Amino acid sequence: MTSRRFPAPWQVEQIPGCYKVLDASGQALAYIYTRERKADADIANVLTTDEARRIAVNVAKLPELLWER
Repeated sequence: MTSRRFPAPWQVEQIPGCYKVLDASGQALAYIYTRERKADADIANVLTTDEARRIAVNVAKLPELLWER
């Protein structure tokens, strides 16, 4: 298997206003922006905190899902 550019495991870090997905070396791979209240999320055209958390966690699982085969 060749070396990957974004080493696993990936992790999720919550920072104010978003969730950040990081690879094992600390490289930021994705930012998922969020607002606490649904009305604020709709106005800002972003996800609610729960929606963003679920997406960030699932993005962080991608290396496990793709390279287990």
